[in-house]
Amino acid sequence: MSAEAERKTQNLPEWKREEVDEIVGILEGYESVGVVNIAGIPSRQLQDMRRDLHGTAELRVSRNTLLERALDEVGDGLGDLVEHVEGQVGLIGTNDNPFTLYQELEASKTPAPIGAGEVAPNDIVVPEGDTGVDPGPFVGELQSVGASARIQDGSIQVTEDSTVLSAGEEVSQDLSNVLSELGIEPKEVGLDLRAVVSEGVLFDPEDLDIDVEAYRSDVQTAAARARNLSINAEYATPATAPTLIAKATGEAKSLGIQASIESPDLADDLVTKADAQVRALAAQIDDEEALPEELQDVEAPAAAAETADEESTDDQDDEADETDADDAAEEDDEDDDDGDDGAAEGLGNMFG
Repeated sequence: MSAEAERKTQNLPEWKREEVDEIVGILEGYESVGVVNIAGIPSRQLQDMRRDLHGTAELRVSRNTLLERALDEVGDGLGDLVEHVEGQVGLIGTNDNPFTLYQELEASKTPAPIGAGEVAPNDIVVPEGDTGVDPGPFVGELQSVGASARIQDGSIQVTEDSTVLSAGEEVSQDLSNVLSELGIEPKEVGLDLRAVVSEGVLFDPEDLDIDVEAYRSDVQTAAARARNLSINAEYATPATAPTLIAKATGEAKSLGIQASIESPDLADDLVTKADAQVRALAAQIDDEEALPEELQDVEAPAAAAETADEESTDDQDDEADETDADDAAEEDDEDDDDGDDGAAEGLGNMFG
């Protein structure tokens, strides 16, 4: 506490000193402290809001001068909130971060009627449709405030969406009466956060008003792109190592199959490849009687090749699958002659 703040507090009457001490205790007990506007909130509704906040935040309402003294006494950046202590306000303390606090306060707001003399927080619109009001002088009242209205089908109808007041303009008594009759509640009642301090940093509402879903989506997109870049650059991290290993395994297996390297791990795939090549060559022989019985009526070469590809890539990662498919296609294009020669030699051995 500064010397000036201590001097001012010592000069307070006993009950005021006790009040300041209680407020200071609240402020020091939370990680984030803010100033909220409570103007226009009925006492009963304010008590409901206080109960709703129980367990997540604490609202303290007192004289502004005492709130200012408590903020100055605590210091730790909270003195910056003093300039926001104006009009009907309260202090709110929470251990949540400022963004969560702002979202919770905005979500807790409820629609409420607007009275004469109040300023419209946004454009006030009387929607198109049946008002449910029987024909009478109310149609004239609607028209007098700027709504397109007429009597139709035994009731008063608003023929189109009608903006009867723009944001920032003052509500007249006539408009207040019309809105009340229609049950239109154009304003929201709740705790408006003016500013909040957390870890010595002051946040304004504009800083906290973010689209959480859009922000989450941006972070997810950035993370996915970073992962893809890491994989393409072959930069190993705990997050990319499994994918890089799977990719390398797939590429090594594809190379081993293409080069016909004898290995217990490749034996099944090499047999499948050789079988597909033999069947592809056998399918090109017109005289089926010249073929052994097991090679007669063989399936189409394309189907056989697809079967071989599927069997050789079942246990690989998605990226490795794509690599194997490309290698298999190159193998079919580039090694047709060698494959056909090998298959022909196999047939020759079969025929003795």
